[in-house]
Amino acid sequence: MADIGKRLIQLRARRVGDDRPQRTALSAAQTLDVMAKSLYQSDEKWERNRHARPFTAYALGAMQEVGETYTRVSVEEAERVGKQLVPRLARRGIPAEYRLQGSVPLNVHIRRVSDVDLLMLDTSHRTYDRHGAMAASGAYLYQPARNSVGVLGSLRAGVISSLREAYTAATVDASGAKAVTVSGGSLQRVVDVVPSHWHDTIQYQSSRMERDRGVTILDSKKATTIDNLPFLHIHRVGERCDSILGGLRKSIRLCKQVKADMEKEGKTVSLPSFDIAAAMYHADMAQLRIGVVYELAVLAETQRFLDYLHHNKDYARTLVTPDGLRRIFDDPKKLDGLTQLSVEMDDLLKQVAREHGYGVSTHLSTEDLRTRLKLTNVEA
Repeated sequence: MADIGKRLIQLRARRVGDDRPQRTALSAAQTLDVMAKSLYQSDEKWERNRHARPFTAYALGAMQEVGETYTRVSVEEAERVGKQLVPRLARRGIPAEYRLQGSVPLNVHIRRVSDVDLLMLDTSHRTYDRHGAMAASGAYLYQPARNSVGVLGSLRAGVISSLREAYTAATVDASGAKAVTVSGGSLQRVVDVVPSHWHDTIQYQSSRMERDRGVTILDSKKATTIDNLPFLHIHRVGERCDSILGGLRKSIRLCKQVKADMEKEGKTVSLPSFDIAAAMYHADMAQLRIGVVYELAVLAETQRFLDYLHHNKDYARTLVTPDGLRRIFDDPKKLDGLTQLSVEMDDLLKQVAREHGYGVSTHLSTEDLRTRLKLTNVEA
């Protein structure tokens, strides 16, 4: 059974922003503000019953979105980096534009001070599917014969030198295979800059909608490229969540918070955040929608679906990411991570049920506990 007091402290730390002070350099005023929010009682509703029902408070708090103001700061800091890079890359002969990807634009990030992924796209080079409508019409004729690895290698070198030029007091870490990380100095967030270029898919060539457009990124360690559809992932998960009024994002955040606490306790959970979101995308949306009225229904459906996947691994292996590019559980280690997360969610469900008087002196099944929690009204 988890040390719930410790987990509540860790949850608050992530939401207040003092869980990873080494990830960003704060001014003296900002540091004092963070400390004040840590020391004094929070005004977040989920904490009101943390003493009487700590597991319930934890479950509800883990679902909540990061405050709009702090998400806006994350976006603005990433865009600030992008605006610094565009003219500097242009002076190096590299025309570029930028986009955000990942958990922040999807609004499933769990930290007030979240790292932000910034795609830096070389607009002088793009690849395309030769079977698309634009290709058939000759839209890609007379493109210079260039190699993506070479183009992105030059872009990466330009990004590194431009960041060091623009942020002399910051730390620029180029040790990662895919992203160049800039942190500290005047930056309030860590920004992971990912050198990339556009890849025009068949769908994009017909729709001309950016959500259907792919990006190609560089793995500098292997000198190879990887094609992704980050905007389609954001669109599909966001659209499904909006259709049920927020329950899917809450479920994803809940899983990510639990995983973060497990890792804080020294456990390795081999299930990336992207795959957590992809897996919960296939949960029962009708059940998650109940969370609009009875918020603990989100916990109930999250536990049920993870448990179902754990006991039906052949089915789990058939699930595909929302962008349609690959199977979610394409590595046995991910199934191990699924099992660990499922067991932890089982325990959380039971502890929350006990706090509401279910399963204390009776022998209710897990299904019974879920049914009762779906109709339990708590202030959140």
